[in-house]
Amino acid sequence: MTHGSLGKRRDFRALFDHLDGVALWTATEPGTFDYISAGFEDIWGLPPGDVKDDISLLIDSIHPDDRERVRANIEESAHGVRDKAYEGRVIQPDGSVRWVLTRQVALRDDAGEVTEVVGICTDITEQQRRERELELLNRIVRHDIRNDMAVVLGWLELLESHVDAEGEEYLRKILASGEHVVELTETARDYVETVVSDGDLSVEPVSLRTALTTELSLREESFPEAEFAVDEPVPDVAVAADSMLSSVFRNLLNNAVQHNDKDAPFVEVSCAVRDDAVEVRIADNGPGIPDDKKEIVFGKGERGLGSPGTGIGLYLVQSLVAQYGGSVRIEDNEPTGSVFIVDLPRVE
Repeated sequence: MTHGSLGKRRDFRALFDHLDGVALWTATEPGTFDYISAGFEDIWGLPPGDVKDDISLLIDSIHPDDRERVRANIEESAHGVRDKAYEGRVIQPDGSVRWVLTRQVALRDDAGEVTEVVGICTDITEQQRRERELELLNRIVRHDIRNDMAVVLGWLELLESHVDAEGEEYLRKILASGEHVVELTETARDYVETVVSDGDLSVEPVSLRTALTTELSLREESFPEAEFAVDEPVPDVAVAADSMLSSVFRNLLNNAVQHNDKDAPFVEVSCAVRDDAVEVRIADNGPGIPDDKKEIVFGKGERGLGSPGTGIGLYLVQSLVAQYGGSVRIEDNEPTGSVFIVDLPRVE
């Protein structure tokens, strides 16, 4: 090996010493490490020098339920391992458990043969904790709250024949609030799914007509006091999205009614098809949104003007549309109100 090559290898190791746990081993000797970075100890709780020549120390520190799977992934490198990624739990010497994502990258020679393997370990303990908490929240919201609200709404409907004319208006308001709670559980579900997926959505062709007309029909049932108008039939085109495109339209249509200060909310939907995109406009006759609020209403936790909601609906809209490769913006409606404009990539 030339002096220059030695220098490059030293530079390589110095760089990786500042990163998470990185290990290098010869493909034909998966039980012996040629190099382990200094960052390895932060994750595994073991000094690199102690495990460099004794893989059993590393294997023994892995959670018993994950041990054989991790061992198999390492040993496969002797048979021409492909690049792969897998998760496992590490039990540090003090008994604490860390979740680790390991990526194995095969290094090949000019003939295409695997000569060395780089293992890159990343501590994902906090990510795993967040996902578990969100999944628990999702179960509570979707099952406990939804089930209890279904019972409450059922009882309220039974009261309709027992309420006099003076109480009918209050009963309708209670029913509307209960239905709004159920809708919020749907938004919370969609939000949790986007967070847990870590923004990596599988985008595919989705029928704009099906997604939009279905949500329009459902909103008409949910808000009988509001009028929904479609400028022209929704075009029969496919856009880049996924199954949560319906959540985008549901939140925007809900927003157009729930933040409306008119006795008879009016929502008008129109679409424009271009060569590479489709523009969907959802206009309302509400109070409108000041210019200095048009951007921040999409922020996580930002509530609309006078909104009693959670503030995640519009954040979810922008997050999903951005991941589809589209955009969403707000303009003023005439004479009053707002227009939410969604641009979605068009696909064949």
